Amino acid sequence: MTKDRLISLDVFRGLTILLMTIVNNPGSWATIYPPLQHAEWHGCTPTDLVFPFFVFIMGAAISFAMPTKTYDSTTLNKIFTRSLRMICLGIFFNFFSSIQLFGLEGIPLIIGRLLITALVGYALMGNFDAKLKTYLAVSIFIIYMVLAYSGIEAYQSVRLPGVLQRIGIVYFIASLLYLKTTQRTQLLTAIGILLGYWAIMTLIPAPGFEITNLERGTNLAAWTDNTLLKGHMWESSKTWDPEGVLSTIPAIATGIIGLLIGQLLTSTLLKTEKAKKMFIIGVILIVLGQIWNIVFPINKALWTSSYVLYTAGLATVTLTVLYSLIDIADYKKGIKLFQIWGVNPMIVFFLSQIVPQAMAMVSLPNPKFPAEQINLWDYLYTFKVLPFFSNPMTASLTFALLYAGIWSLLLTYFYKKKMYFKV
Repeated sequence: MTKDRLISLDVFRGLTILLMTIVNNPGSWATIYPPLQHAEWHGCTPTDLVFPFFVFIMGAAISFAMPTKTYDSTTLNKIFTRSLRMICLGIFFNFFSSIQLFGLEGIPLIIGRLLITALVGYALMGNFDAKLKTYLAVSIFIIYMVLAYSGIEAYQSVRLPGVLQRIGIVYFIASLLYLKTTQRTQLLTAIGILLGYWAIMTLIPAPGFEITNLERGTNLAAWTDNTLLKGHMWESSKTWDPEGVLSTIPAIATGIIGLLIGQLLTSTLLKTEKAKKMFIIGVILIVLGQIWNIVFPINKALWTSSYVLYTAGLATVTLTVLYSLIDIADYKKGIKLFQIWGVNPMIVFFLSQIVPQAMAMVSLPNPKFPAEQINLWDYLYTFKVLPFFSNPMTASLTFALLYAGIWSLLLTYFYKKKMYFKV
């Protein structure tokens, strides 16, 4: 059986990656429209849907990528290597700004960092034979760990968790479940994870606290991160990580729900029956998520069980609508751009966050205050975009859209040349 592509799933992925690029790259973080910001703590904004949607899509794509469900050493190695490559790409984001080279500074150091980026990107997305892929991924991961725990000042506080790291872990576990278990077992596993996580977070207080709580830095997930990842967490908190250890467990359930929906889509049911079932499942998940929200609040940073159900439900309904329009009604007008984004997500994931970091390292004289310096990213926004708008939030969004537009041109070129970057 050959691998099939579901156009609606590619479009859904493209929409998600495009939204991710826009929300991650505003002109100024100080002026952002509320829907493009994460919820302050409990709650869910459109921005809080990006990450779980991608995890869901990744789970749904598994059954399309492995239609024969062959469980052998070759398949296991592919799964392991792909997972580790994603993890290594994610960790590199965090290392990029800390790389030191022979005492270099300024532009020479930036060029050196970009050259290393090209080498790492090629090693982790290049199309080599299976053994070389595994060898390179394992070697790069070991180098990361050695640097992070070597005591070298430049790397002693490099963050280790992250978005791609979590996606890689979820992909590995969801793929093994797909190959070795039935759909009933997968469903029971997801239910067990969600109930278990709820029980752990609400019944077991973090050491040092008499009662359980779900507040920043004082909940059990934060204590776990601070114990296992001390010194290598999200720089804005230092005491917990939004992609930390304990909160990765319920993310596995998000991947499993996507996996189950993917298997429904690859089943022999009529397309209209698939769409009907998906819609009903999506609505049920949304309702259950809102009910659970009463006692276990929807929270992205904690990836609460209610958040899993609510976002997976929205993802299922969204995919249902796209599937009904594109794959059933055969309505494909206006989807090409999103399809182009959807078939090449890894290159965007990898470089769309590296480029802003590199631009922020380039210093220029500030035209308003010549004695001061301004980085290239801020310069372009402040002097090339902001002056054209009376509302700074609109200017900030426009800058993000322009950045996404540049990526659209680049991805269109890759698409026309049939250049696909995969892990």
